[in-house]
Amino acid sequence: MARWKKPTREEILEHRRNLAERARHGELRLPGAVVEIRKSFGMTQEEFSKTLGVTRRQVAEIEAGTANPTFETLDKIGRLFGFTLGFVPRTARGFFSESRSERQG
Repeated sequence: MARWKKPTREEILEHRRNLAERARHGELRLPGAVVEIRKSFGMTQEEFSKTLGVTRRQVAEIEAGTANPTFETLDKIGRLFGFTLGFVPRTARGFFSESRSERQG
């Protein structure tokens, strides 16, 4: 297996910009978002796990989609990037815009 190469500062900044833009559009989904947040900091799973206070195995399982992380763990991950946990509509238009148009129609 190829050894992980630490990204450059420019790569990290670009990755953070892309991640923030996707978050604004509600395009982040678990477990991929966790991988992207970790990589946006240029961290290995080991470094990320120490920052969060969990094991490297827990980080690996969360990223693989095989873990069932607690709200507290997901909140810690989100807070690192300035995110809060919440529900977002599945469609681009969103639930409320559809409800209003149905009421007007």
